[in-house]
Amino acid sequence: MTPDSDAPPGSDEILFSCDEGVARLTLNRPDRHNALSWSLVHDLQRRLRALRVDREVRVVVITGAGEKAFCAGADLGGMAEGAGYLDLHESRGELAEVFRLLWGLGKPTIAEVRGYCLAGGFGLALACDLVLADTTSQFGTPEIDRGLWPFMITVPLLRSMPPKQVLELMMTGRRVRADEASRMGFVTRVCEPHALRGAVDELADTLASKPPGIMRLGRDAFYAVVDQGADDALRLLHPMLTVTTGSADTAEGITAFLEKRPPIWTGR
Repeated sequence: MTPDSDAPPGSDEILFSCDEGVARLTLNRPDRHNALSWSLVHDLQRRLRALRVDREVRVVVITGAGEKAFCAGADLGGMAEGAGYLDLHESRGELAEVFRLLWGLGKPTIAEVRGYCLAGGFGLALACDLVLADTTSQFGTPEIDRGLWPFMITVPLLRSMPPKQVLELMMTGRRVRADEASRMGFVTRVCEPHALRGAVDELADTLASKPPGIMRLGRDAFYAVVDQGADDALRLLHPMLTVTTGSADTAEGITAFLEKRPPIWTGR
């Protein structure tokens, strides 16, 4: 896939590139701290659907343009302009579809965060599998101070840290720096600003080197059971083990281990 090969004419709110199996989506509204507009959300949905079926892509990185923000949340003024009450209600569900697309992508996702990561942007980052952040990062749910509540991002936050920590952030609206975010468990790694891109590239390359079919099956199973009770989860995971061990990549991985050579993955 070539950069912006399938972008609609004049679309520049998301920049796209792909190299060695790693696709990079850059939210490109730096003058608005990469705030989410309706057009950006819809473009993000479109691109994620395309990436899901692109066999050349093995990892997806999401980041924000500029040095000040990953994403500061919804563009509150722009999103409300000219919208009727019911249309606005329906449109607010579009971010939930982005979360579903990320969880169902079948490929590892990494959020590369610098600067502000707030409200809907916080939810977008935590809907990714892994979050790498630099020391300038600030995370938070400021909705309470706008007379709002962060309803739409509740699920990705609950999947990323203990419930009482989520509730405390939602009730207070306070900002969390990267070091505290790491202790709370929703940031995978904290880097100095100059080292963030290199750390993301290294992690993405590592993930891209794994067997893509097994990665898809395992990742899908993880998201299928993450909200289930133990008994229901084990009933799903047991047959998935049998399905996975019947794949060509499992046979290749075991053979390569016994022959003391690197495996050659085919995705089958």
